[in-house]
Amino acid sequence: MSECIFCDIVQGRQPSWKVYEDESTYAFFDVDPVSEYHTLVVPKEHFADIFAMPEVSLLQVAHTIKTVVSLYESKLGLRNLQILNSSGIGAQQDVFHVHFHLVPRALGDGLDIKRRTHPEYRDRFDELLRRLAPSTS
Repeated sequence: MSECIFCDIVQGRQPSWKVYEDESTYAFFDVDPVSEYHTLVVPKEHFADIFAMPEVSLLQVAHTIKTVVSLYESKLGLRNLQILNSSGIGAQQDVFHVHFHLVPRALGDGLDIKRRTHPEYRDRFDELLRRLAPSTS
């Protein structure tokens, strides 16, 4: 994929601070970290987002996430972490190569995610589930 910063990083055309690499994934420090050890995990193959990603590739990325998390736990004693993925413009994806953020957290770090809840959706749960049911033809 041309003009993809993560493809360039994986292929060594852009600098990175590699944390872990295997045949299918690459983990490296985020160049704009929000905390120490803020890490990105990407598949080496280009997929724009999680919707375009085959299940086998997602499983490989999940394995790498667990490997890096275990490394941080054993070497740093890290036990507070958020794993984040944004897929699609409406979800605030900004680099269109699927990636997962591993963000070490601490109480009072100011990185809290504020969510506005919608309890009124509860009244629609049955309808929402019907829309997901298999089609009968």
